[in-house]
Amino acid sequence: MKTIGFIGAGKMAQAMISGILHTDLLSPENIIASAFTEKTLMTIKQKYQIRITKINQEVAKFADILILAVNPNVHTKVINEIKGLVKPDSIIITIAAGVTLEDLNKAFGRKLKFIRTMPNTPSLVGEGMSVLCPNENVDSEDLEQVVQLFNSFGKTECLTESLMDAVPAISGSSPAYVYMFIEAMADGGVQQGIPRSQAYRLAAQAVLGAAQMVLETGKHPGQLKDDVCTPGGVTIEAVASLEKNQFRGAVLSAMKECTDKIKKL
Repeated sequence: MKTIGFIGAGKMAQAMISGILHTDLLSPENIIASAFTEKTLMTIKQKYQIRITKINQEVAKFADILILAVNPNVHTKVINEIKGLVKPDSIIITIAAGVTLEDLNKAFGRKLKFIRTMPNTPSLVGEGMSVLCPNENVDSEDLEQVVQLFNSFGKTECLTESLMDAVPAISGSSPAYVYMFIEAMADGGVQQGIPRSQAYRLAAQAVLGAAQMVLETGKHPGQLKDDVCTPGGVTIEAVASLEKNQFRGAVLSAMKECTDKIKKL
């Protein structure tokens, strides 16, 4: 692994930095980050002991792998500041929703290695789900390095760019739906007399365990659901109520709305 630079040092960038350092992929002196405020810079310096700067151009000149960890609305401004300074063989990664490989190509105006990515907030606890989409200039060795980097704070999949707009709905934004589900289940527990703090732990651990069952057993989620539903039992009554209230339909509708919004960005 070479040198890594972050332009933008918000929560997602910090999750990535934490994962990289935790797995010893790089030492702190080989990582640099820029941020708009002095407060953010001091925070990441204190937490991670990496190099810091308020000057984006310094990051661009330093990094072999350059991560644009900024919002889509400032993407063009940042690229205009740094496009003449990035190394010819550097790998440029964006984590901004809706920013395409063609957008990057036009903004930089020269042949470079670009990777479009979509990580999610559980990266903050080392359980992220990230999707990567490289352009044709990224070779297998480059991609392997970046996959290793993203695996340091979760799991990684590669998809073609035609599918990237669908990713936020299924992994980028979906933690919000899951938090709502956990909150609703906890409310149901509180309604039955369970203290709220315990209700949150019961609901969250149930979701965590169910997700782990899907990943580790390789069984179809429908089969795992059936395994819990004994004939005439309580679980099938709950499942029937969810179906009656269009639980699946509500999720599908939410995902479509999310994807439609992404396509408009």
